[in-house]
Amino acid sequence: MVFMGLNILGVSIAATFELVVTVLAVVELLVFMGVVAPGFSFSNFVLNGWSGTSSFSLDSIPGIFAAIPFAIWFFLAIEGAAMAAEEAKDPKRTIPKAYVGGILTLVFLALGVMVMAGGVGDWRQLSNINDPLPQAMKAVVGSNSSWMHMLVWIGLFGLVASFHGIILGYSRQFFALARAGYLPAYLAKLSRFQTPHRAIIAGGLIGIAAIYSDGLVNLQGMSLTAAMITMSVFGAIVMYIISMLSLFKLRSSEPNLERSFRAPGYPIVPGIALVLAVVCLIAMAWFNTLIGLIFLGFMAAGFLYFLLTGQLRAAAPADAMLTGL
Repeated sequence: MVFMGLNILGVSIAATFELVVTVLAVVELLVFMGVVAPGFSFSNFVLNGWSGTSSFSLDSIPGIFAAIPFAIWFFLAIEGAAMAAEEAKDPKRTIPKAYVGGILTLVFLALGVMVMAGGVGDWRQLSNINDPLPQAMKAVVGSNSSWMHMLVWIGLFGLVASFHGIILGYSRQFFALARAGYLPAYLAKLSRFQTPHRAIIAGGLIGIAAIYSDGLVNLQGMSLTAAMITMSVFGAIVMYIISMLSLFKLRSSEPNLERSFRAPGYPIVPGIALVLAVVCLIAMAWFNTLIGLIFLGFMAAGFLYFLLTGQLRAAAPADAMLTGL
């Protein structure tokens, strides 16, 4: 509720708060890597690295594919940076920089944390617990170290940054869809602070309902929130596939279209991204069949809603972000 309130009060306040807590979260991860570095051993990191065995075999392949959703989750929601385009002073310049900088930061932190945490001891002891970083640090400095207390307290800023970033992203997404006629126009209203307060509250209520319903639903042995995370990965992969297909289509049909950011290495790099996304989608569907079917059901319901609400889009005001005017 506090974070929703900050976002309603204005994007400047929300963005400043997000920047502060994100910097603190990044500093915490850098400190973690530095503190556990003396205890790192590459032999520990690679020990039993093939599905619990020391050598590769066909039995290792299912484990590799089953880990794909967790790898994707490292970078999920990075596309939310585009949701701030209308509130950025120079979006054509700043949004591409935000994407590149964000992805490079995530790659560095994800690899650093994974390697350092997995190399301080037997990584299998960290694989099924909810606090792997404190436990990895404890193996190096002990449970009474001040570094441990720092990690636990500052680690909360990572959660705060995630919550805040998600609110910023979903509210702008709801607002943009409502303004274009894809969602009820009620969600497209702005507050006196020029923020989409109704979209912020609507998404927040959905999130609160999901939290309190977590123990009531079990899908494939997962709690509701865990299943929703898996389902969000399905959505992200489908979006990546559609984005790559759209890129190829627009390069072919609109070669002279003004582009503030051109995909590097076209068509090889986008082609590789498309193939990898398809492989990830197949792996996700194979290991999460029930959740995949539920996702398809939601997609079908969304398509039906799209067909039935054409009049809303026809009545929606012209959107300069869509028409280029």
